[in-house]
Amino acid sequence: MNISEQPPRQSTFHSLDPNTVITLVEKSLGTYLTNLCRPLASYINRVYELEDEDRNGIIVKFYRPGRWSAAALQDEHDFLLELAGEEVPVIAPLKLKDGTTLGSYENIHFAVFPKCGGRSYDEYTDDQWLELGRLIGRTHAVGALHLPRERITMAPDKSTRHQVDYILQERLIPTDLVGQYKQLTSLLIEEIAPLFTGTDMIRLHGDCHFANLIYRPGESFYIIDFDDMAVAPPVQDFWMLLPDYADRSLVEIDLFLEGYETFRHFDRSTLRLIEPLRAMRFIHYSAWCAHQFAEDGASPVEPEFGSHHYWQREIKDLADQLERIRSSNGPVSGNA
Repeated sequence: MNISEQPPRQSTFHSLDPNTVITLVEKSLGTYLTNLCRPLASYINRVYELEDEDRNGIIVKFYRPGRWSAAALQDEHDFLLELAGEEVPVIAPLKLKDGTTLGSYENIHFAVFPKCGGRSYDEYTDDQWLELGRLIGRTHAVGALHLPRERITMAPDKSTRHQVDYILQERLIPTDLVGQYKQLTSLLIEEIAPLFTGTDMIRLHGDCHFANLIYRPGESFYIIDFDDMAVAPPVQDFWMLLPDYADRSLVEIDLFLEGYETFRHFDRSTLRLIEPLRAMRFIHYSAWCAHQFAEDGASPVEPEFGSHHYWQREIKDLADQLERIRSSNGPVSGNA
């Protein structure tokens, strides 16, 4: 049976209505809004577009209960405010009437942001690779100033081990595949963990792919959606932007790093972490779906999640990735 066929569990979070949303934001900001309340697509949170009486767009985000603590959400807001203070193009939360940026409603945390439209690119020109390097370099220069209070550390023996343990404890894998998955993930973690020893770990975006970068004509790229900010090696914030595997993206890597090093040194030896980080993301995604199912009885982004086919495919992908890691040879940059 596909476990995603089980009925979702409902809560206040799932039954937010326009009147509640508008009234709550009006009270929190101390301003009047129009009747616009447009739901926006979001797999994890509940997000709505509103507007004030002057037709200025406002976005309110209700964070999924249980996913982040108040301290972890404050880490996100603090980082955004620090970046905005250094004129890094991000979308920082608005101050509420009480002077904070994090509101609460029936144990649901929420934040309000100015609407900031733009377009995404899935292919970049040489000049854009340089610009993206400068943007991430500036972001990391601020991120490296201090660590967050309550965000995960992306390392095999920390976040990945925890995610594997969570998947196994939830008993989501068919019985005949549990042994294979457990053995393979343990072997993967054991082999890649030493590669992270002594690596610089900083506060960063954590989920930097093309959909989280928007371009505003006449301005620049903006980096958005810091929900998954983490402590991780700096390479985490650009490997997902590459058009192919690292050894087939040498030009893009060198352009990106040329821009990045305008603001911050990059340790090119950490390029060897790209393929381990890719394997870790496979596990992270499965754990993310597992959390979705545990909370809602469904995984909206992976309809087959929990099926025999899903876990067979996951095991094969992890095994293939482990072989790729074993066959890779050190730094891939032509300038290394």
